[in-house]
Amino acid sequence: MGGTVTFAREGLVATVTLSHPGKLNAISAGMWQALATGFAALAAEVAAADPAARPPRCVVVRGADGNFAAGADIAEFPVVRGDEAAVRRYHTEIIAPALRAIAECPLPTLAAIEGVCVGGGLEIACNCDLRVAAAGSRFGVPINRLGFPMAPGELQGLLALAGRAVTLEILLEGRVFDAAEAAAKGLLTRVVPEAALDEEVSATVQRLCAGAPLAARINKATIRRLSPVPAPLTAAELDAHFAYATSRDHAEGVAAFLAHRPPDFTGE
Repeated sequence: MGGTVTFAREGLVATVTLSHPGKLNAISAGMWQALATGFAALAAEVAAADPAARPPRCVVVRGADGNFAAGADIAEFPVVRGDEAAVRRYHTEIIAPALRAIAECPLPTLAAIEGVCVGGGLEIACNCDLRVAAAGSRFGVPINRLGFPMAPGELQGLLALAGRAVTLEILLEGRVFDAAEAAAKGLLTRVVPEAALDEEVSATVQRLCAGAPLAARINKATIRRLSPVPAPLTAAELDAHFAYATSRDHAEGVAAFLAHRPPDFTGE
């Protein structure tokens, strides 16, 4: 299982870097698990820290080598999503906890986006508080070409950020679009020229760190409490959702991707 997630600390800023060389930082199962563990550790550090110890005041999430992240690592699917039970486990016990840990981080979180930010990469960005993107970055969730829907624990962040109409457009069309369109859809906080991304991220971090950390944590907790949260899906609804795992289209979509050919979907 390739790829790494590193958590580094410099002063008041924690930086999380997604790295999977040669795969546009596609996120492996191990990387999802590292995100969940690392963000849980950050939350625990903040909860336990004496303010005099100067715990971090914000978290920057970024990708290595010019890209944010190109979704999940499809090459793993035959192993980590080999049958219906594994598909369900992968989405509910590996990906969903990572996204939840990001969303529930008590510190302000900033996604610094360049290059590709699609699929799971966009899911990560949607669960951050702020998203600053370079003008040349690209967005989308083209999983309809793989023959499967977005799992409930992953859909929640995108839907809360983009709303029903935009989420339906993104998932039903499966287009990859530019940063200007992403901003128009409400997915981004700011878009800046490529050369200005690091400067804008640095300026944003300075503003986050200059604010009162207790006020930031209270704002995040209160907004989360006041935001509408749908009731969890029932067991029957989850069964109906993950029934696609044994479909011909799902098997065909993954096989076609791995074979670098167009899929032949039949609706079965």
